[in-house]
Amino acid sequence: MTEPATVLSIVSPELFDAKLPGLAALLHACVMAGASVNFVLPFSEIEAETFFENKVRGPVVTGTRILWIAELEGRIVGTVQLDTDTPPNQPHRAEVTKLLVHPDVRRRGIARELMAALIDHASPLGRTLLTLDTRTGDAAEPLYTSLGFVTVGTIPGYCRDPFENRLDATTLMYKQL
Repeated sequence: MTEPATVLSIVSPELFDAKLPGLAALLHACVMAGASVNFVLPFSEIEAETFFENKVRGPVVTGTRILWIAELEGRIVGTVQLDTDTPPNQPHRAEVTKLLVHPDVRRRGIARELMAALIDHASPLGRTLLTLDTRTGDAAEPLYTSLGFVTVGTIPGYCRDPFENRLDATTLMYKQL
């Protein structure tokens, strides 16, 4: 039996509100599973929804952030963002943020599909350099390397672990397109 296909799409400003509950549920599930994506426990779905309302909606509406979702049988199971809001001297650069895949569907290539869509979309926008950071040692680090991202270095004590009172390092990476 074949698994259902994952459907990738860019969330338009008009569809943002309809996708908001699914995005919040995804972010909440990922943080609860230990994702180091700026949040610590306790963390509620309301806080997840507030993040998307306050930090993502505006840039999506103005066109400075592109938000992809991966849906499986109508449920949002993955997302990634391309932040193109760069200073005037960096119109060639964009930042990859918030690559999330629901813990229930990991290891199926969804993160790779999302990143491939993002990379393919960046070049026509005139973006020739992508940057990102990821918690050092996370599963995403080898994924990014396999996609051609190069490690610049690590910063110790960069972020607080979502579960424990400890600071984790982050790895800074880039990809030239």
